[in-house]
Amino acid sequence: MRIQGKGVGIGAQEELSGRCQRPGGSKTNSSWPRLLPRHSTMHLLGPSLLLLEYLAFSDSAWNFRHPKTLYAWDGACVWIPCTYSSVKGGGHTLDNLTVYHNFTYDKKTKHYNGTILYNKSLKTKESTPSQERVQFLGNNRNNCTLLINPVKVNDSGLLGLRVTSGTDKWMASLNLSISESAPQPHIELHQEIREDQEVTVTCSLNFACRDYQVHLQWSLEGSVTTSTILSPERVATQSHLSFQPKWTHDGKNLTCQLWDPMKQRILSEKTVLLEVKHAPNLEIQVSPQEAIVTEGESVTMRCQVISSNPPHWSVSWFKDRTKLKEQGTTLVLPEVTRTMSGQYTCQVSNDVGSRQSDVVDLQVHYPPEPSWVQLSPSSIKEGVTVELTCMSVANPPPANYTWYFNEQEIPGKNGRTFQIPQVLVKHAGRYSCLAENSLGPGSVDREADLNVQYPPKGVTTVIQNPTPIREGDSVTLSCTFNSSNPRVTRYNWNSPGSQDHTSQKLTIQKVTWDAQPVKCEACNQWCSWSPSVNLNVLYAPRDVNIQISPNTEIQSEKRVLLQCQYSSSRPADVHFFWKKDGSLLKEGKTLTFGQIFPEDSGTYHCLVNNSIGQTSSKAYELQVLYAPRRLRVSISPKDGVVEGKTAVLTCESDANPPISHYDWFDGKNQDLHYYGQMLRLEPVKLQHAGSYWCRGTNRLGQSQSPPTTLTVYYSAATISRRAALGVGFCLAIFLLAIWGVKLQRSWKRIQRQQGLQESSSGQSFFVRNLKARRTPQAERPASLGCYNPVMEDAVSYATLSFPLGETDTRRLRDAGSSEMREIPPSRDDRVTYAVVQNCQVADYENVTPEVLDDEGIHYSELVHFGNGKRALAQEGVEYVTLKH
Repeated sequence: MRIQGKGVGIGAQEELSGRCQRPGGSKTNSSWPRLLPRHSTMHLLGPSLLLLEYLAFSDSAWNFRHPKTLYAWDGACVWIPCTYSSVKGGGHTLDNLTVYHNFTYDKKTKHYNGTILYNKSLKTKESTPSQERVQFLGNNRNNCTLLINPVKVNDSGLLGLRVTSGTDKWMASLNLSISESAPQPHIELHQEIREDQEVTVTCSLNFACRDYQVHLQWSLEGSVTTSTILSPERVATQSHLSFQPKWTHDGKNLTCQLWDPMKQRILSEKTVLLEVKHAPNLEIQVSPQEAIVTEGESVTMRCQVISSNPPHWSVSWFKDRTKLKEQGTTLVLPEVTRTMSGQYTCQVSNDVGSRQSDVVDLQVHYPPEPSWVQLSPSSIKEGVTVELTCMSVANPPPANYTWYFNEQEIPGKNGRTFQIPQVLVKHAGRYSCLAENSLGPGSVDREADLNVQYPPKGVTTVIQNPTPIREGDSVTLSCTFNSSNPRVTRYNWNSPGSQDHTSQKLTIQKVTWDAQPVKCEACNQWCSWSPSVNLNVLYAPRDVNIQISPNTEIQSEKRVLLQCQYSSSRPADVHFFWKKDGSLLKEGKTLTFGQIFPEDSGTYHCLVNNSIGQTSSKAYELQVLYAPRRLRVSISPKDGVVEGKTAVLTCESDANPPISHYDWFDGKNQDLHYYGQMLRLEPVKLQHAGSYWCRGTNRLGQSQSPPTTLTVYYSAATISRRAALGVGFCLAIFLLAIWGVKLQRSWKRIQRQQGLQESSSGQSFFVRNLKARRTPQAERPASLGCYNPVMEDAVSYATLSFPLGETDTRRLRDAGSSEMREIPPSRDDRVTYAVVQNCQVADYENVTPEVLDDEGIHYSELVHFGNGKRALAQEGVEYVTLKH
């Protein structure tokens, strides 16, 4: 709500705003004029009209928002919610606030006159003593809310809010309507009320004050929501009631009460009449009242409508939910019969809907009808519980029953049902019953035949073979029984390897040794098994096997035990036999080796037999582990090898596990450092001749072979070379013989020269050989002679070589190896040396020859001849005096 206006101050125009609005300027609740007292309304009109006349020509500089009229009653309070803002904008604040009651404006003085209820400088925050009832709850920026507590009846009238801000001044006005007592609340119904459709009713009161709490309460139960409105647009208290109306609410009063919780009293109330649209509500009346009649009597039923809004327009009758052709509020049944018994209802309809009455259960009494017996279950098996029920229609129901078995009364049985627990064949027969009620006994309609059924009895499996059954025979069995109700229709057998499992006889072709017990089943509606029949099949021993102890590796010279085991045998009388490598070894269950040897290795079988047959175990390979033995060296080729060819030496052995490591040695036990089983000599030399032996090792031990001799034959080239040496040797002998004669002559001459030297002055001297030529062999003495490089051309040498003797050959064989050892460098087959040298005087030092040398003199030295040995040559100087 906006109220605008202008005023004129001292020396300047006074701008007024927030003044009273024209009477038609805003909407108001239409209910309030009814609640205002007439004298209050008239009291407000005079000052308002005078003020509005001036304000109509003013321009608004401030916007005020507050309710146009506030309502209260004597002793209550008034809460005036109010906000304001400046049209000019900016940070305008209020300087002063004055609240007038029934104010007037003096045009001459341009001031307002009236009762001042509140006056306060908002800058100094000071108030006048007359402001006790009026409280300013706002601020100097945008809130102008006021509270008047308490209010009185004479507070009714025009209320003005005079505010100033600098040079600006304005006035806002509103109406106060204060009654002597609390006004009635207002009840609003916005929709048509129908039965069972939820409706919400609102009770409102144009009053709310935080310092004076009131409640709105209802006379009807339901869901209630209460709200308080304190806004510049409206001040009110509301309560909303939500409920589901029933037909019983139609025509009832609904009251909303204004309740003062402080004084615990009702201040005012408002009542409205509820009109609930509903379907007809009705009840049914019957004569006779119990609705129990005897067949042939009459019955009257009336459908009475208790309430209907709008009024009903049709009535219908139903029996057991089936509509009857009769119409109207009354139903007459003359001379009822037993078929007329049932449940009766009436149905009434109007524009809202239809409704049925409660059920009337009409019972027509009559004596029992002819009875018959019902058996449960329908198919009766021996051993089950049988229940016999006497079926007879009567009203009232029969109270007493008489039972008959084969037309003989069964004593002690007078109930409607008759039980036979665990029925037996002897209970089979004809049963009947007789029912009786208060109107008399009935009659027997028909008898029930109790047929006790049972599965086949005395089922037996019979073996039809005349002799004992052996493995592989054909077996015939038959299934028999003593009695059955109903008859036997099929047979079943539990033998999986047989044929035709559904016939009375069963044939098993080639019965197995482990045939299971056989039983048969004879069936009608139920089945019965026979006891199991054991075929007792005779068979040879089964699962023959050898068990060895210890169950680890078997080493030579250890104790070993072999046992013959089998799983089963029928008959149980058995005999044991042992075979080794196909030959019968001994009889007995166990085979014991006190000390086992490699010769005991082989393939063993255990045989177990009975009167049916014999069964052999699987072959058991007995392996005895032992260290290498029986080692020997075999040479290929056997009869010797020609020099330059290939010789293969093999270390043959007997060992388990096989030899993992070999060592080779020659005749002098020297390790040849070869570790394979085969020693290959390629090409063979004469030095390879000799004896060899090997040593073999496995994880259990080692052993060595005896020596074996390798014979090496000369090749054709070697024989030719040796023949040439022989010829040369003979020539050398001839030459030596010639030189021997010359040497003899020279010897005599030398003797003569030594005699001359002995007679000389006795001066001592020595002869140093400047250069001595020696043969390359270090171990044998060399020919020592003179050497002069100048005279080298005058020196001649002759050498004779001879073949080795048997002793030397044997020595070489003993020293043979994997690759024939080289003959030591000190050894040479040249055994004879001859040196002939003509020495000159210049070859010696400190020697003054007395006689000129004779160039015709020759020296010879026989170093080595034949097989003879000579002493090692001395590494030194020979002193020689030569004369010729």
